[in-house]
Amino acid sequence: MIPDRPLDILLVGDASSYHPTLADALRGLGHHVTVASDGCISWMQTRREINTARRLPGKLGGLDLWMRLGLNRKRLFSGYDIVSLASQDFVPLRPSRVRTFFDRLKADNRSIFYTALGTDWRFTQECLDPATPLVENEFMVRGEPTPFYRADRAEVNLWTQGELLDTGQHIYANVDGAVSALWEYDVAIRRYFASDRMAYGGIPIDTRKVAYQDLPERPDRVRLFLGRHRHHMMLKGTDKLEAAARAVVARHPDKAELVIVENRPYDEYLRLLESAHVVLDQIYSYTPATNAMLAMAMGKVAVSGGAECFYRFIGEEEMRPVLHIDSDYESIERALEWAVTHPEQLRERGREGRRFVEKHNDSRVVARRFLDFWTSRL
Repeated sequence: MIPDRPLDILLVGDASSYHPTLADALRGLGHHVTVASDGCISWMQTRREINTARRLPGKLGGLDLWMRLGLNRKRLFSGYDIVSLASQDFVPLRPSRVRTFFDRLKADNRSIFYTALGTDWRFTQECLDPATPLVENEFMVRGEPTPFYRADRAEVNLWTQGELLDTGQHIYANVDGAVSALWEYDVAIRRYFASDRMAYGGIPIDTRKVAYQDLPERPDRVRLFLGRHRHHMMLKGTDKLEAAARAVVARHPDKAELVIVENRPYDEYLRLLESAHVVLDQIYSYTPATNAMLAMAMGKVAVSGGAECFYRFIGEEEMRPVLHIDSDYESIERALEWAVTHPEQLRERGREGRRFVEKHNDSRVVARRFLDFWTSRL
């Protein structure tokens, strides 16, 4: 259904600039869009019109934010045609207050939707289910706990019990529909939502703003690039990626180098990414996520999840731009060894990556998917 007038849209929460990028594309299609977020963790500082970050630490910071949300409820958070939430923790408050704020958003606006783009109660349950098709995930690999799960089982279990579980189930039960950002999240939410209450959106990349540049025809030294989040290294497998990259560079010091950046603001990170030839993203994945998509849009080669089940899901029969890795160390090392010893093949793979992103993940393509689904549920 094509709306007969511009829609007023509120996007709440963020993950790696997902909502600001989507908002720009929706505005380009003629709609009025406001982003409310905490900037996606303190150091990333993604764009938003309404700031929901805590200004103070601890319980006092939570109380201060709760009061700000309450005082500005009618002025900033009501009267929208569509409200869309970025995962379950769309505001940095304790789960019971997130639930109350959700109820207020639902009461004060025409419709409310959910975007599955991060860990929540349903994704966690899916990963822990022995019958899941996601046989390699952040928590379990072929029936065995991952290093992250073994090290922090209590935190993982929070998603499957108590306040987090209750809040997540309440949100799922009361939204008008849900959109998935990755194939993995699509698998998880299909266990809950009927097919007419969910859709696949993908990750929006603004290819008009992300500058493409051909890789050198044959780099003298292949520059491996690893951007890491200090507190998510085991969760994303960054520690294993780093170890494999160091081993490959040690074997080929004249052919490769490793660049590591950590916890940088989003805009600065993008500038640093421009210098890369091969970008190491994450393991335990089937779908290239934001970091890999940005790298491909720039013409870089992404080392990440790029499984056949993902390509089949999106209907892509020809392009295979991602240098796919499994979670085992040997798989990662083989992929990086290939990249370093076949530098003449990187440019064409980078070109294919750009074509792939333009076809499947350009922010205008993703925005139209969201709009088609939202308006079908209004």
